[in-house]
Amino acid sequence: MQSCWHFDTHKYTITRFNCLFFGVQILVLPLPCLIITVLSALGNISETPWGSSTGVNRGRTALLGCELGCLTHLTNTGCLCAGTCDFWPVSALYFAWIIFDWDAPEQGMGSYSLIYCIYHFRDYFPIQLVKTHSLLPSHNYIIGAHPHGILCVGAFCNFITESTGFSEKFPGIRPFLATLAGNFRLPVFREYLMSGGLCPVTRRAMGYLLSQNGSGNAVAIVIGGAAESLSCQPGVTTLILKNRKGFVRLALQYGAHLVPAFSFGENDLFRQVVFEEGSWMRGIQRKFQKLMGFAPCVFYGRGLTSIHSRGFLPYPKPVTTVIGEPVTVPRIKEPSHETVDLYHAMYIRSLLKLFNDHKAKYGLSEADELRIL
Repeated sequence: MQSCWHFDTHKYTITRFNCLFFGVQILVLPLPCLIITVLSALGNISETPWGSSTGVNRGRTALLGCELGCLTHLTNTGCLCAGTCDFWPVSALYFAWIIFDWDAPEQGMGSYSLIYCIYHFRDYFPIQLVKTHSLLPSHNYIIGAHPHGILCVGAFCNFITESTGFSEKFPGIRPFLATLAGNFRLPVFREYLMSGGLCPVTRRAMGYLLSQNGSGNAVAIVIGGAAESLSCQPGVTTLILKNRKGFVRLALQYGAHLVPAFSFGENDLFRQVVFEEGSWMRGIQRKFQKLMGFAPCVFYGRGLTSIHSRGFLPYPKPVTTVIGEPVTVPRIKEPSHETVDLYHAMYIRSLLKLFNDHKAKYGLSEADELRIL
């Protein structure tokens, strides 16, 4: 038993995109299965000339699988080590640090979003970022990211990495991506999220980034959240937005301009079993969502060894995130319901314009419409 702890963690290169699949790997991919699938993939790669496109694609797939597996199991091992008696001094020091550093996630601290190490991840799909309007460094922004999809691949790649050239397209703008606050209560994983420039989607965190962190901040929020992930399917463009107005109120209170962003192809990365409203399975999903903050989706993607097998890697489908025209928002400390409704409607109009202007360019037809619930 003791020998299982003898490994050199310095041999691993951990990149930030692995957090996309962290929860999935903990639940469904135990270590023996991981080893078998990775070895199988490497075996297939060795039979393919690396100069060919097939060899390169297999290499990217194996890299993605190996790295997400390494992150998951190293994190699990670290948590287990912290809980053993032999490691109690380290555990005590780390938890003392967490208490001392408790407010750091809500202040956007620990962001290293300019790490140039995930280009293979970008090219696997591929993912690209399209700019339609400039963002001025003299303002702060709330970016509404749509749709949620299963794992927000487009939002993660574009807003917490430099693989798609965010800082080059929007000079002077610092992007942040807001995620569930509960994720920042997990030891070790908390530091990992902060290293990618993520922050909790709380009023306190939003208030700090939009008022006490200077100008040029762009906080991306996936507006549809868990409720939207339950309905995502390939080719379906339905957003949960009609009654989501909290982000508009925040924008008004801090004078942050609203920017719509739509990731075409996000819903094509996985296949999901969608349960009908009123069914007992949908009821379980809703209760779990209310209790934990996220919904347990029943989905699958491609396997590690073949695109025709089933597994939990996303399908290699193009994802294009288009940043739309900002909606200029005044600063109103206590906005009325009517004012919130007005700017919410303006935001939806800007989002619809973005969608209709670009849908035919990025995989949809002119007949496809954006449904807002």
